[in-house]
Amino acid sequence: MIKKSKHMKGLALALVLLFIAVSVSACGGKDENTIKVGSKEFTEQIILGKISVIALENAGFNVEDKTNVAGSDKVRMALESGDFDLYWEYTGTAWLSHLQHDEPITDSQEAFEKVRDEDAKNGITWLQYAPLNNTYTLLMRRAEAEELGIKTLSDLAEYVNSNPGELTVAVGHEFAIRPDGYPGVQKHYGYAHDEDDIKIMDMGIMYKTLQEGQVDVAMGLSTDGRIPAYDLVSLEDDKAFFPVYNGAPIVRTDVLESNPEIKDVLEEIAGLLDSETMMQLNYEVDINEREPEEVAREWLESEGLIK
Repeated sequence: MIKKSKHMKGLALALVLLFIAVSVSACGGKDENTIKVGSKEFTEQIILGKISVIALENAGFNVEDKTNVAGSDKVRMALESGDFDLYWEYTGTAWLSHLQHDEPITDSQEAFEKVRDEDAKNGITWLQYAPLNNTYTLLMRRAEAEELGIKTLSDLAEYVNSNPGELTVAVGHEFAIRPDGYPGVQKHYGYAHDEDDIKIMDMGIMYKTLQEGQVDVAMGLSTDGRIPAYDLVSLEDDKAFFPVYNGAPIVRTDVLESNPEIKDVLEEIAGLLDSETMMQLNYEVDINEREPEEVAREWLESEGLIK
């Protein structure tokens, strides 16, 4: 009887100690929550999501990778509902699409401050934005742009006005008709392409079509890896027509308040991501066909952000 009593006491003590250990683990430190990191489905977004996952894991957080979700609206809804805790968003997308304003903003700091202040009321915190600006751009083949002396959209306007019918341009379906698309570009810069010189096509084939010489100018996105891969050049938006689309980590405010270290980890990353860097990372995935997670980890290591 005495031996059995001691055994039972020992078992009870072990259970108490286990309960205490579990309780302590659950009530404090970075193990308190699992941070759910999301992203949209295109290359740049997946890379940014993987960078965040790896960096937060390296900082000691438990992280659930929920990257690669199709649809900007779905990703935003996932954040609002709590299915995501954070993801990278673009200031222009938030201002025009999610917060539903009509007037685009062309200044990076102004756009950031306005989306930051308005989203604070929605329980969403914008961390400091990155220099990368994934905005619209008009592209030309480098050799032809240099031959014609076209470096800016003002140069393009001057050339089209002086040489009507000589250049053809490829644009996407929506970009062809929206006032903040190609009609707006022409109005803002004071030139007009003949309708026969504007070719409407899907974004997926536009870069290749330009590279192969089937058109002379094409719309694109400024951090796309196909720009250097196909030896294209972005024409400078010298009169600031296009809205800014600076990328920034956005976090549910309650999650950030419980895990304030997230801010330091992600803002250090944001400060190092300019458009040229992002373009190169996209290039590694889209052109060299490497995995986004591999590219993300390699970049973090090269910057000394993880070991």
